[in-house]
Amino acid sequence: MNCSSCCAAAASSPPGVLARPRVRFTASCSTRTDQKVFFRSKRFPQIPHSPSSRASSRLSRREVIAFAGQQSWDIGRFVRTLYFFNGPPNPLKIVESIISSFTGSASSEAPKKMETSNVVLVTGATGGVGRRVVDVLRKKGLPVRVLARNEDKARSMLGPDVDLIIGDVTKEDTLDPKLFKGIKKVVNAVSVIVGPKEGDTPDRQKYKQGIKFFEPEIKGPSPEMVEYIGMQNLINAIKNSVGLSEGKLLFGLKGNLSGKIVWGALDDVVMGGVSESAFQILPTGSETGGPTGLFKGIVSTSNNGGFTSIRTKNFTVPEDLSAYDGIELRVKGDGRRYKLIIRTSYEWDTVGYTASFDTTKGEWQSVKLPFSSLRPVFRARTMTDAPPFDASNITSLQLMFSKFEYDGKLNPTFTEGPFELPFSSIRAYINEPVTPRFVHVSSAGVTRPERPGLDLSKQPPAVRLNKELGSILTYKLKGEDLIRESGIPYTIVRPCALTEEPAGADLIFDQGDNITGKISREEVALICVAALASPNAVGKTFEVKSTVPFSEPYVIDPSNPPPEKDYEAYFKELKEGITGKEALEATPA
Repeated sequence: MNCSSCCAAAASSPPGVLARPRVRFTASCSTRTDQKVFFRSKRFPQIPHSPSSRASSRLSRREVIAFAGQQSWDIGRFVRTLYFFNGPPNPLKIVESIISSFTGSASSEAPKKMETSNVVLVTGATGGVGRRVVDVLRKKGLPVRVLARNEDKARSMLGPDVDLIIGDVTKEDTLDPKLFKGIKKVVNAVSVIVGPKEGDTPDRQKYKQGIKFFEPEIKGPSPEMVEYIGMQNLINAIKNSVGLSEGKLLFGLKGNLSGKIVWGALDDVVMGGVSESAFQILPTGSETGGPTGLFKGIVSTSNNGGFTSIRTKNFTVPEDLSAYDGIELRVKGDGRRYKLIIRTSYEWDTVGYTASFDTTKGEWQSVKLPFSSLRPVFRARTMTDAPPFDASNITSLQLMFSKFEYDGKLNPTFTEGPFELPFSSIRAYINEPVTPRFVHVSSAGVTRPERPGLDLSKQPPAVRLNKELGSILTYKLKGEDLIRESGIPYTIVRPCALTEEPAGADLIFDQGDNITGKISREEVALICVAALASPNAVGKTFEVKSTVPFSEPYVIDPSNPPPEKDYEAYFKELKEGITGKEALEATPA
């Protein structure tokens, strides 16, 4: 980085209003009061100066002098500011920024809109349910990416152009979170492989009939590796991409989070002004009596200044907030209008994506600033040719109180003098209504193996043979719990015995893990995709089967197909918090 930093804050000040310090820059930044010295370069327009000025040709004699209009300019604070954020000053960048701030004009064009991603990841995409989920998503025109272990198998089954991640949920080192960047939602159809002990036909006809018809065994990795450890690995890989229901806390005095962000004052001293601000922590200043952050200071228009701000040092690792829709601040207002500035580059003198917000005097309030409302501002002007805001690469945050808006506009709430803005948290948020970001295909019966008083003879083979099958249902339940505890908006679908029959039969949705029966894989795929768009499916766990008895095949008449189902009607009847574990824990449903 370099000290072009001095003009970054001025990006919120319109051209022609800032002080024009006549400056000469030296390596030592020493000053002498008997000289007026100027920087000369073919790269920049010349700044007019007095004929009586003396200029030394020796580098050791070059000096910095600022002509303050009404008050003396604190060059010491100026230099400290540059060093705090940026390291040793670069005088060429400073002069370039000063001149540019006076020569630019306001823009009348609209800035580019932020690009959004709606990619759906399908895991277990070569399985019976997974490949049908891919088909349904494609028919809806939604972008799909798949996670598969075998590239050849995936491309032969799903097409040679399939957007593919090669990885194995049981092997954490194959699930680099960078591979999942841009993914907004996940349908997880990964499941431990169960097959006949005596073998199957090449097209797995025995398996497709349902495990009722053969003596089963686990093929490949164990249920613990697939359903539990694999779930841990998958959640860790996609959590940053899909987001959390309650958002991502960037600043807040919880645990150690306040120490992750280092704030520093960045005021109009960098342009010759005398305003001054600071960041503090008030031990009992929050609305609950706990600690809170405080942005405070004194703002002055002397020397053509008029802004104060606090800015974070660049984050060591950029924050990826692509899963979220905006930034929410919890502040105690004072009736003034402030700005939030977000940067997506480690360069100092660069575009700041900016939004203004009003506050209510004396009240704690939540201020939501959608990413789509951010305006790219550089040296006081809206930059219509700036790249769209990239929420996956946030490098710093800044809070500002300024006389200026942008493009020549003024802040209507601006007054000189002291101000205070307590803020207890800054977090990324997901727009409401929240829809599921993780839809998981589990299994009916996961809570039954240990349920007291259950007649196992009336239960499906997986329940009766749970231990013989590596505790398959036990680990499926453990995997479900990892999802529920992750904070990701989720839906857990527990189908009864899966069949190759077509979708279309009447359905029964139930909760509490009590029903038995069958349901087609195609129907389960349709349910999963419908859940992705349903706020009523968030946080729900449910079992599902068709009304057709197991002993009767379900067929449809191609000339008279069944009508499409309104799955939303089923989702609306479901309740949160019912998992079937209530019977194990002796708690009411």
